[in-house]
Amino acid sequence: MPNSISVQELKKINYDNNLIDIRSIVSFNNNHIPGAKNIPFNTLIINPNKYLLKNSVYYIYCQHGQKSLKTCQILNSLGYNTVNISGGYEAWVLGK
Repeated sequence: MPNSISVQELKKINYDNNLIDIRSIVSFNNNHIPGAKNIPFNTLIINPNKYLLKNSVYYIYCQHGQKSLKTCQILNSLGYNTVNISGGYEAWVLGK
């Protein structure tokens, strides 16, 4: 099971360029967590080695946190180090 952190915990750490929004390009362009880069779910899962390094930690979120949890499970099983953002973008907006 992948690690998960809250948006409050995310705000306390330096996530550099390792915050990934797996929502659609439309959702990302509508709004996103500052500093995030958009790599939609299907794009990331099909070819993770194009976007991720195995020696880095990545923080991944979606709209509500369920799809990003699944994504982290898949990527961690492939040897990547990912952390789910609990509650996703919605939790960020609500400040939870």
